[in-house]
Amino acid sequence: MRSETGFDYALYERFPTEKRPDSEVEELNRIWRAPQGWARLTAVNNNYVGFWYVVTAFGFFLAAGILALGMRVQLAAPMQDFLGVDTYNQFFTMHGTVMMFLFAVPMVEAIGIMLLPQMLAARDLPFPRLSAFAFWAYFVGGTMFFLSLFVGLAPDGGWFMYPPLTSIAFSPGINTDFWLLGIGFIEISAIAGAIEIIVGVLRTRAPGMTLDKMPMFAWAMLVFAVMIVVAFPSVILCTMLLEIERAFNWPFFDALRGGDPMLWQHLFWFFGHPEVYIIFIPAAGLMSMMVAAVAKVPLVGYRLNVLALVATGFISFGVWAHHMFTTDMPRVSAGYFSAASMAVSLPAGIQVFCWIATLASGKIKWTTPALFVVGSVVIFTMGGLTGVMVGMVPFDWQAHDTYFIVAHLHYVLMGGMVFPMFAAFYHWHGMTSSRSLSERVGRWVFGLMFAGLHITFFPMHLTGLMGMPRRVYTYLPGRDLDLLNLVSTIGAFVLAAGILLFLFDLARRFRFTVHDDAGNIYGGGTLEWLPTGLYSTRSIPLVTSREPLWDRPQISKEVEEGRYFLPNSATGQRETLITSTVMAEPQYVQLMPGPSPWPLSAAVFTALFFLSLTVQGYAFAVFCGIVAVLSTLRWLWETDRPIKQESADIGGGIEVPIAITGPKSHGWWALNTLMVVIGMIGFMAVFAYLYLYGINPEVWSAPPPLGETVMIVGIEATALLAAWGGRRFLATKEGRLAEDLPWMLEALAAALLVGALYLDVTGWLATGLEPTANGMGATVFMLSVLQGQVVVVAVIMAAYLAFREARGIMTTPTNVTMDIVARFKMFCALQGMIFTLLPRVFPGV
Repeated sequence: MRSETGFDYALYERFPTEKRPDSEVEELNRIWRAPQGWARLTAVNNNYVGFWYVVTAFGFFLAAGILALGMRVQLAAPMQDFLGVDTYNQFFTMHGTVMMFLFAVPMVEAIGIMLLPQMLAARDLPFPRLSAFAFWAYFVGGTMFFLSLFVGLAPDGGWFMYPPLTSIAFSPGINTDFWLLGIGFIEISAIAGAIEIIVGVLRTRAPGMTLDKMPMFAWAMLVFAVMIVVAFPSVILCTMLLEIERAFNWPFFDALRGGDPMLWQHLFWFFGHPEVYIIFIPAAGLMSMMVAAVAKVPLVGYRLNVLALVATGFISFGVWAHHMFTTDMPRVSAGYFSAASMAVSLPAGIQVFCWIATLASGKIKWTTPALFVVGSVVIFTMGGLTGVMVGMVPFDWQAHDTYFIVAHLHYVLMGGMVFPMFAAFYHWHGMTSSRSLSERVGRWVFGLMFAGLHITFFPMHLTGLMGMPRRVYTYLPGRDLDLLNLVSTIGAFVLAAGILLFLFDLARRFRFTVHDDAGNIYGGGTLEWLPTGLYSTRSIPLVTSREPLWDRPQISKEVEEGRYFLPNSATGQRETLITSTVMAEPQYVQLMPGPSPWPLSAAVFTALFFLSLTVQGYAFAVFCGIVAVLSTLRWLWETDRPIKQESADIGGGIEVPIAITGPKSHGWWALNTLMVVIGMIGFMAVFAYLYLYGINPEVWSAPPPLGETVMIVGIEATALLAAWGGRRFLATKEGRLAEDLPWMLEALAAALLVGALYLDVTGWLATGLEPTANGMGATVFMLSVLQGQVVVVAVIMAAYLAFREARGIMTTPTNVTMDIVARFKMFCALQGMIFTLLPRVFPGV
């Protein structure tokens, strides 16, 4: 085995070491103890945050399900008046929005935050306060968004919000604004969680857990998080564009002024179709782990499954126009997207066949998780077959916007995500509950849900083929739709009865705990079943196989006795072990932040900021934005402080550093991931600019003079060099000037970025171009808005750096804060050069 970093694998032969004293466990309990009472809201442990996350996401699932029952009652018979047309529109919009944005993605992200540290044998994910911020932002923002339904302000334009129906002319109220600002904010929460997951999976795995030994769920969550980072910026951008059009009359989607409503569909579905696979992939990872536990044999085709996950994520980004076959797109484009729509089913099929082969090669014990696993395979396969059907253009022309699509979507999502979720609840509940759920009741839960799903959605294939359109609040009698709709409504209540029975059993038997849990009831073989506390495992084991608990049954006792890595606190603080990306070689000890009220404060005031914008309370929005920024800076202030101890013994006499910067640091990976997010927003904005030019080139006018362009780009290049210089000179530390030079160069870089942005905007205004004039003006100034956002962050960073220098905190050559600030400003300068050159050079004078 080849080392990435020069690590000596012979050191692994020292493990397991001798048993460690029990006093070290008491010390770990003291360091990692959770706050009590109301202070528990400041907890950042994945045990608490993950559990709250799961409960909240499941609560939104129940709320959206109740809305669905209301719609089914309305449609049980023709010409019903249970829900009025406006209320029905709000119900179906909120049902789809809550299920897709507030339940499906947050639920799998929540399960990841809850399970991954234990699966990877890490103390916690690398940014626990970021996880806490992501949860509270989601909880507060999602709750405010859902409560709009009770005051008549819920969105009513569908979960896809197509303009021009959602433009200010056709939707003059603030209902649409609630959706645009609320969903945009919730996506920020999802991206924060994705950054945490990417860095956690790549950098906090137990030593020896190479990429080839990672649990399938870890692989799935890695692909899931990368897809979020690439896809979600698109929906953030399109919600920004539509909100700006509604608020300031910038014509992005107004065809009369050089915009195009089709731009929304391209941006939205670039996110919307991968969204289905973003939901499915983590559930597939759970399925891959559960089928192995159900059959009591290793997963068949581990590497094939990994390749299938990666292929699914990659191909799904080439399928977005699958939803636009009826928009009169060119036949060549329709043929490409049709082929991609069918190709994406191939890797999903590989996974299904691997699951079937695993089940067939072992001896199945028909527990509740086993029933949900097998039921999921059946349902998802049925949904996949109809997916291939709607991927064929001629068939899609007939079935588009009918109840056939409703049936297909629910078979895929229920079989691909909801049933695996319930299987996971039963399989892993022993990690968090001191009592196990009832197997007898669980079989009834499965039976009711399985039957209810087919009774509800199978008839919808027929109603769709008979011509019943979706999103209608009633229908006429005498069209042979009455009986089928009544059957679907009965099935919805059967499905609801199964979920209600699950809630009853949950209330009766589930008791949350982080110590005396029910344990490994179903015999899983991966590391999450090691003995744990709030600090996760007592010691971080050396991993030599994919199912360590099956291959080395004694490892649980050895870990509990502290015979492996980090058996105690090497620094007297919260710690975890950072390992290399591919081979999981020990690299350094990361100091972990503890409980803090500031992530909660930042989340609450960020939510209030967006809510204030919705109701046009701009003064209060500014106040909330300032408080949110200050709260974020305050939570970061405690991190990256100089420590006297430069290295630590992690067990077996192995010494590793405590603080490092550069490509080996977890902060480097997190910042790069964030820059990918911002870069994707910029990339999609460039796409919008080029798309509108291709549609309406006649509205494009001459750019500012070339000399002005060269000057602005030169200023931005100087800012890039200044930011690089600040990072470069940090290591000098010779004399007072050398101590002041790094942060002074960063302040200069921020000032240059501000100046370049000012010259760019005033240069365009001098040509007579206005953002309200046409599509060119809107997209050109939108690029300036996006650049302005990162420049504001750069200025805040410069001020933050200056304050830290004034307090004497920037004192070491390995200052992570300086490294991050400098590289972010270099990114800002590069983006500024692109945004300056593109509209001024293309399409040319």
